[in-house]
Amino acid sequence: GKILFDANCALCHGEQAKGTDQGPPLVHPIYEPSHHGDAAFQRAVQQGSPAHHWQFGDMPPVDEISDAEIATIVTYVRELQAANGIC
Repeated sequence: GKILFDANCALCHGEQAKGTDQGPPLVHPIYEPSHHGDAAFQRAVQQGSPAHHWQFGDMPPVDEISDAEIATIVTYVRELQAANGIC
């Protein structure tokens, strides 16, 4: 998951999903599974996501990434969250 995250998500969401000036941290309580389930991450990658928690603007869809790859990335993000007490 880390390799796929680094290749497809880290530019905006930062190393280890800690965020950048272009995108929010995914290792943040607002993205805990009970508030943003795995399906929400799938949709955001596939369809994009309007800005609603942060002031970074809308997230565009990520092209050329499979559902299986997205699932692997989500697993990686959930592991990072759990390691930081977000579960």
